[in-house]
Amino acid sequence: MTTFNDRERAFETKFARDEEMVFRVTARRNRLLGQWAAGLMKLTPEETDGYAKAVVQADFEEAGDEDVVRKLLGDLTAAGVDIDEAQVRAAIETQMIEARRQMLEAK
Repeated sequence: MTTFNDRERAFETKFARDEEMVFRVTARRNRLLGQWAAGLMKLTPEETDGYAKAVVQADFEEAGDEDVVRKLLGDLTAAGVDIDEAQVRAAIETQMIEARRQMLEAK
């Protein structure tokens, strides 16, 4: 019985670790997205930092990426940046790859 319990505990530990990594990569991606969008909006370094944090916070509104897409698209459009939803989604994919790369290098 202990072998089964040990395997179950090991699986639960791995699952928790994997979920934490997904959360951290997504948060890093959102920070990178905020920095990318801030560059397009020509924000100052101080404003860029605050905006990146706001994008990370926006991801907590609902499950999935729709809340982040809405925030980025709305803010970029309001700032007069000529961009569409497809470009924002492409940036999400690009920044996800970069976030994963950064997390792997940090290990």
